[in-house]
Amino acid sequence: MKLLPVDEARARMLAEVSALPAETVPLPASIGRVLAEDVTAVRDQPPFAASAMDGWAVRSADTPGTLRIVGESAAGHGFEGQVGPGEAVRIFTGAAVPEGCDAIVIQEDATRDDEAVTVPQTSPGRHLRPAGGDFRAGEALLSRGVRIDPWRLSLAAAAGRAEVAVARRPKVALFSTGEEIVEAPATPGPFQIYDSGSRALEALIAGCGAEVRRAKPVRDDLETTIQALRDAQGDLVVTVGGASVGDHDLVRVAAEALGLSLRVASVNVRPGKPTFFGVLGDGRRLLGLPGNPASALVCAELFLRPLLLAYAGADPEPKTVPARLAKPLGANGSREHWMRARLAYADGGVTVEAFPDQDSSLIGVFNASNALLRRPVNAPASAAGEVVEVLPLARA
Repeated sequence: MKLLPVDEARARMLAEVSALPAETVPLPASIGRVLAEDVTAVRDQPPFAASAMDGWAVRSADTPGTLRIVGESAAGHGFEGQVGPGEAVRIFTGAAVPEGCDAIVIQEDATRDDEAVTVPQTSPGRHLRPAGGDFRAGEALLSRGVRIDPWRLSLAAAAGRAEVAVARRPKVALFSTGEEIVEAPATPGPFQIYDSGSRALEALIAGCGAEVRRAKPVRDDLETTIQALRDAQGDLVVTVGGASVGDHDLVRVAAEALGLSLRVASVNVRPGKPTFFGVLGDGRRLLGLPGNPASALVCAELFLRPLLLAYAGADPEPKTVPARLAKPLGANGSREHWMRARLAYADGGVTVEAFPDQDSSLIGVFNASNALLRRPVNAPASAAGEVVEVLPLARA
């Protein structure tokens, strides 16, 4: 098997995936989805000059002075007349500024006496939000390919959109393999462990906006594995375990029975060397991840998340950042190493510290991590303070 560099392996996988067809959904249902269209404003926001404060709408040329109160303007109920010389209108935050007024005097600076108000000197535009100050009609507000979050949803709503076009959710079938795997709350045998990898991946896949169907673990039997792959319907099939070439690693053999055409046989990465990717005879894409939970999760960040983003029409490339080593690191070997690490933000900048034990079976280390530190092939020893490449993880 040819060991591919991480970037080349990911590129080969992504070459087999394209954005799924668009569908139109109500705006509240678009959260977490990726836009399949640009969103433009249908009118100015605000559509009128509005007050930024509670106070008095005035003509700045009349200030300072005592002005006659001629009405009131509240949000949703504007003053429809025109304000003339020596006049003022009581106004509230967000209300339309009456025609003829060009400034707001805040209520703390004014003194009211029955039907008159005394105001200090002010200038044009004071405490006033101009029409179109946020955005203008026809302005592009959101671009195709961005993921809708609460802030972007708010912007789309402000633009007058009740629904938007988003990419269809990718459908993912997921299952783990191995005689040693058992699902809680079942009692494991003396040589068994609880299935944690596929449960974590189920959450990761759902968090990427995909529809995921997780099947029960599959025992190490070729016919059973073939049937599990045949039953795993979706745009992408993800398996956990059985990805290598040992006597009990049956996923590749089972996939070959279903017409597997390999695109990636294995990856020059630590952890996760056995990771593979290909296309089954019926066109379904298959990503085989290693069984060790840490290996599976590291490779999910490097390969699975980008695949799901590509299906959704978003930018699939992992976004790394530079950080300074908090502690020195030894030289790296012949495989690119993505180390579980802790990223910290302080006044001195961004620092990162790799955990000393990087064993691929350790879930507790992953729990304490919020980043993956990239060590290139044959990287020399690095001193504290040296800048390295880091992939932040989506942690609360």
